[in-house]
Amino acid sequence: MVLSNVDIENYIRTGKIKITPEPDIETQFGSCSIDFRLGNTFRVFEHSKYPYIDLKKKVDADDLMREVRVPDGEAFTMQPGEFVLAATHEKLELADDVMARLEGRSSLGRLGIIVHSTAGLFDPGWVGNATLELGNLGRMPVLLYPGMRICAFTFEQLSSPSSKPYRLKPDNKYAGQDGPETSRFDEDVELKKKNEE
Repeated sequence: MVLSNVDIENYIRTGKIKITPEPDIETQFGSCSIDFRLGNTFRVFEHSKYPYIDLKKKVDADDLMREVRVPDGEAFTMQPGEFVLAATHEKLELADDVMARLEGRSSLGRLGIIVHSTAGLFDPGWVGNATLELGNLGRMPVLLYPGMRICAFTFEQLSSPSSKPYRLKPDNKYAGQDGPETSRFDEDVELKKKNEE
């Protein structure tokens, strides 16, 4: 069941959903969602360092990208065809019986800006700042400003608490992140086994 804005407010009040800093009800709440704002840190691919990315070989993902910090009031320019990682300004923490979905904002989508390619599901027990997979599908550069509303979260109540909340899973790769995290694909179990053989 998707939570309404009334339910979301109740879940925040009871601590089942924690958002830091606290969202502004007037500007960030929708009928069944909360808008999150864009943080100040971006990760941009260094295309000249590697000719390709081989997912079977250990590559330092942090070495594939450089970090760019944009001060408040200044903009990050998303070029056409560009893909970068960013993070939400807000930190999200979910109870063990609540999941969330990250959704793009229609106003940005109509300009060609996507905010997540695939990673829209946030497991029960998630904690951290959400990494955004930003892309510009349009033909014109678009300026993105830290602090602007960049995405929305919707929330769903599970039928029971998860026995494997994300923050407690031994193989979780992204719990507690506080900025845009690069891919940890090489930590996937099936690739670890192949690399150890």
